[in-house]
Amino acid sequence: MIRACFEPPWCVRIEDRAPLTVMLMVRGEAWIMPDAGERSEMGVPPAEGWGRVLLRPGDLAIARGPDPYTCADDPETEPQALILPGAECRYPDGRSLNGVMDLGVRTWGDRLDGSAVLLIGTYLWQGEVSGRLLDALPPLLSLTPEVWDCPLTPLLMEEIVRDEPGQEVVLDRLLDLLVIAALRAWFARPEAAAPAWYRALADPVVGRVVRLLHDDPAHPWTVASLAAKAGVSRAALARRFTGLLGEPPMTYLTGRRLALAADRLRDTDDTLEAIARQVGYGSAFALSSAFKRVYGVSPQEHRARTA
Repeated sequence: MIRACFEPPWCVRIEDRAPLTVMLMVRGEAWIMPDAGERSEMGVPPAEGWGRVLLRPGDLAIARGPDPYTCADDPETEPQALILPGAECRYPDGRSLNGVMDLGVRTWGDRLDGSAVLLIGTYLWQGEVSGRLLDALPPLLSLTPEVWDCPLTPLLMEEIVRDEPGQEVVLDRLLDLLVIAALRAWFARPEAAAPAWYRALADPVVGRVVRLLHDDPAHPWTVASLAAKAGVSRAALARRFTGLLGEPPMTYLTGRRLALAADRLRDTDDTLEAIARQVGYGSAFALSSAFKRVYGVSPQEHRARTA
């Protein structure tokens, strides 16, 4: 996470392709403008999540990547900085900007006493596991204090400038809490169309089963063992699970295991045999067969493509 401090006029172009970025407005105002924010056809306004939003103190925005967007004091201000993958910063003409706008510990911008202050947290992972969440979100969502009350802002402001051992871990967990609180508020809105998996977590039977599958996907689960844990019959679990999530428990578990395998293939050097054991397959051959059936490529090809 970083603290961004600016004095108008200011404008930053974001092209880092991060899957998820959280922006919390602490002081002043900022426009967040997706490239698609002007899209409309036949006079129809942009769909929810496609238009620009104005953040005021206490407001929060979540931008879903990898599409680029712009942050500015005013929609007419021209970009003064460009943020690229790998935290690389450049001027619009291509000159390096790395280090030029550093203002201290995790603080970036043009002046510490700037009238606009944002806290910005970025998730850089491209994990397949996050796909269900990302697919449920619009390109850009925003929440105002009328919709949610964030108690984390004072703590984040205090912790973000600390330079102590383990501080990055503290900030990562605070960012997770911030996102969880924001998404709860977003999906709780009367007009929200919460995804099936989110609604299922609130079900006393299916929610328990989903948590079991997420907490221990390598366990040799069966519909019978899951039903016993949930205190219902196999038929009742299968019917209820499929009704809420649109697929049977074992199909859901297979998807979960293969998503975890895809992550490990990308993020680790573990052998296919080791990954197979970690995600609940009896052998590398069994994992490879299932993986290719679902993803259309072998595990080795997937690892090579995402290296």
